[in-house]
This record gives sequence, structure tokens and C-alpha cells, in this order.
Amino acid sequence: MARVVPFVQASPDPPRAWSGDWLMRSVLTHRLPGDVLRAMEPQLAEMEALAAGPLARRQADDRLREPLLTHWDAWGNRIDRIELTPLWREAEPIAARFGLVAIPYERAHGRCSRLHQFALVQIFHPVSDMYTCPLAMSDGAARALLDAGNAALVERALPHLTSRDPARFWTSGQWMTESIGGSDVGASETIAVRDTDDSWRLYGRKWFTSAATSQMSLTLARPEGGGSGGTGLAMFYLETRDADGRLNGIRIDRLKDKLGTRKVPTAELTLDGARARLVAGATHGTRAIEPMLGITRAWNSVCAVAFMRHGYLLARDYAEKRRAFGARLADLPLHATQLADLDAECAGAMVLTFELLELLGRHESREIDDAGAALLRLLTPLVKAVTGRQAVAAASETLEAFGGAGYLEDTMLPVLLRDAQVLPIWEGTTNVLSLDALLRADFTEGVAALRARAFAACASAADSELRAAADTALGIIDHWIAWHAACRDPTALQAAARHLVLSLGRAFELALLVELASAPGLGGNTAAARRACLRLHAQATNVTNR
Repeated sequence: MARVVPFVQASPDPPRAWSGDWLMRSVLTHRLPGDVLRAMEPQLAEMEALAAGPLARRQADDRLREPLLTHWDAWGNRIDRIELTPLWREAEPIAARFGLVAIPYERAHGRCSRLHQFALVQIFHPVSDMYTCPLAMSDGAARALLDAGNAALVERALPHLTSRDPARFWTSGQWMTESIGGSDVGASETIAVRDTDDSWRLYGRKWFTSAATSQMSLTLARPEGGGSGGTGLAMFYLETRDADGRLNGIRIDRLKDKLGTRKVPTAELTLDGARARLVAGATHGTRAIEPMLGITRAWNSVCAVAFMRHGYLLARDYAEKRRAFGARLADLPLHATQLADLDAECAGAMVLTFELLELLGRHESREIDDAGAALLRLLTPLVKAVTGRQAVAAASETLEAFGGAGYLEDTMLPVLLRDAQVLPIWEGTTNVLSLDALLRADFTEGVAALRARAFAACASAADSELRAAADTALGIIDHWIAWHAACRDPTALQAAARHLVLSLGRAFELALLVELASAPGLGGNTAAARRACLRLHAQATNVTNR
């Protein structure tokens, strides 16, 4: 009797997120001067080789490992030691060597340095087990310290935060959330008691502290006898261990048992006399820490795009290998439509995010006018809100594109959905971000700048179909500008904030895709950019794009 050899499905290859992706190549070609892109390409190729090779393999090997907290040693000493996963230990020197925090502070490419940094981050993030979390906070801490102008703390911390030497490199925590208030930071109960002229002791409980193994943190506390609410808080700098390596008045109570991001050692901490230093005065700590939030929200947006694109590239490769009903999945019309929709969602999210990053780079280079600054302030919460929600929907769609395999843990696909779910939550939920964007005093200036930028993008439309997409994008933006101008009811304004911000963001994505699809110099990628734009337009108008 002949032996039947069972069919074994070939797995998708790890994505080539630079050389194998029309979208990243198109966006960077469109956004960067040619000499800057050529200078970046060797690093992009090196990061891609790591991400598609050893990092992807390590991530699969580490699938079941999680951080481990040990409270006591064998002799009864409280040690609160966190053991990190192997991939996290390997990711740190890679991040330092590539300068994933350092690049925007070295400024080798001036205003393009943020685009350089985040292009590398987009390749690195999906196979880092969320090591981007401490990197984001380290970048934010560096920015906050510089903006606060505390020369002593800048001299102390910045060389570590921006070091390319793994032996000197530090990461930073961001300790704000308490059990009494998540987004309502002004309700914080941590108290700061003056110890000496330049030192304070902190007492309180931090309910959600990501990356609890960092060497330093910025945190909020209320100086004893100070005012109430956010105004009465101050921003403090602390190092997590003393000169002898002991925890600095910190107890790690437990690690959080989370839906996703399970490799991130997120902890509940008790501060029991932690020694700290004021960063920028004894009041208005929420204002002082705001630059950090701006940076971490930008990281959140990039990580959302990175997850979306990673999932899409996996699904595309699988569709080219998997056969069903006598054909490749990629050749079946309905599956091809599903992938085209996912490709377009990724494209919209990426052009929107890289618009934010370009503005951030111009701001840091002091090459931005008042309209650009207002647009940056609006886009920082808006882009994070829009891309965070897109990432969750795209992750779900990616799993479905694999059928049953998408539901199996050892395919490494379910973790995409679990980890993506943190993106609409961390650094502000969609509601918080929508109110942040809409209730700013300069919202009117920001949305006017958004409209002007969208108009300029749409003016380049190369043909009648792209002009129709441009008209749709501008029509949606104009509708919400008119509605906002006419609304006199604060309750109605707040109730509509989420819909308004998400609609503006999606319309702006479409306008920016019109620009990309019409851009010169994309070569063979022009057709892909055009398809993505028309697909996004079809979704916006609920018309089937045949």
C-alpha cells in the first residue's frame, strides 16, 4: 500500500520591512532628500537583516518566557529583582548601537533625524517584544529634561539616555499613573518631602509603571503643603538604585498580569522615601512632563504602523504560498480585496504618522512657523488616536487572513492582536486624546493649518480619480470645521469629540495619500500608492473599488 505523505503548509517568511515593502520605500523617497536616504540605507538594510533573521528567531524561541519578579533572596533579604527575557536582554545593545534614542539628539540629518530614527524603529519594533516601550520613555525623558533647562540633570542623564555604548546606555521610566487616577493625573497622591536643599523624598504608590527595570525615571509628586490638582504637582527625577546597587526607596509590589505586552515588566511600585530631585520647579508638573508625552505619543503612532505593516506583510506572503480551491489565496478575488484593504489602511496610517514625524523634526530644528507648530500640537494626540484604533482593527484582520492558523499561539499571530490593544490605551485612550485635541485653546488654528496642508496635498492630484479622492478628503475636513464653528453647546462638543477627531484623521490620511500617489520619483511604486489611495477613498465613500 502506498504511503500517503501529509500536506504541510509552508509558513510565511519574516517580513523584509525595507527592501520588500513598497510603502516604506515610497514614503521615505517622498519625504527625504536623496543624499539623506542614501546615507540611511545601509542602516535600514542592517536592521532589516536583524529583524528578519536573529530577532525573529529569538522572538519565536522566547514565546513562552515572561519577566520574573523575585522578592526575597535565600537569606530573607528583600531584593525585588526582575529577570528579563532573553530577547529583551539582546534588544538593549542593538537599540543602543543603532542609536534608536540617540539619533534625534545627534542631529546628523538635521530636521530629517526624526524620520531616520523612526524608520529604524518601524523595522525593529514588531520583533522586539515591545522593547520600544522603554526606548519611547527614554526619548521622552531626554526631551523633557532638555526643555526644562535643568543643566545639572541634563549633564547627568542625557549622556546615558543618548549613548550608543550599551555599557553606558540608560532607559527611563515614566511614573505617573496611580490607582486613584489614570488619565486624571491631577488626582495623584504621591507626596514629596524636602530632604535637603536639592533633594526630596517621595512617598506613594505608582499603580502602572512600565519598564520597571530602567535606571532612572521621571515622575510626578505633590510637594508637601503644595496646591491641589495638576497645578500642585511637580516633576521629579530619580535614579532607581543607589551607588551600591540597592533600590532607592522603592518596593516592587508585583508585576501586572496583562492581556498583552507581557514581555514588558510593568509593575506596581511603592515609593517609600525614594530620593529624588526637582526638575523644573515645585508646581505645574503636568506641564513640565508634557514634552515627554508628546514624544511617547509619536512612538505609539510609529509602533501602531509597524504592527499593521508587519501583519500585512506576513499575510501577503502567506497568501502567495497558500493554495485553496485550486489557486493561490493571493489570486482569489475576495482574498485579494481583503489584502488590498489592509494595504490601504497601512498606507493611510503611515503617511499620517510620518507627517507628524516630519513636523516634529522641523520643530526640534526650529524650522517651523506658527501654523506648523499649531498643526503639530493638533496632530500629536490626533495621530495617536487614529493609528491606535487602526492597529487593533488591522491586527484582527491579519489574524482572519490566516484562517485557523491565525488563532494558534505558536504561529506568533495572536500576540499581534494582544499587543496592539495597548496602543489605544497607553498614553491616553481615544476619548482622552480626542478631548485633548479638541479642547485646546489653539484647536481652531490647528485645524485651519490641517486644512491648508490637506489642500496643498490634494492640489497635486494627477488624474480625475485622484481628484475625486481629494474632493472627498477636503469635503470631510470642511464639514467638521463648519460644524465645530457652529457648535455652541459644550456638552455636544465633547460628545462629538471622538467622531470629529477620528474623521478628521482619516480624511487627512486620504489627502496625504493623494499627494503620495501623485509624487514624482516613486518609479514602480507609483501604481501601488495609487491603488492604496483609491482603496482608501472607496472605503471613505462606501463604494466598491472595482
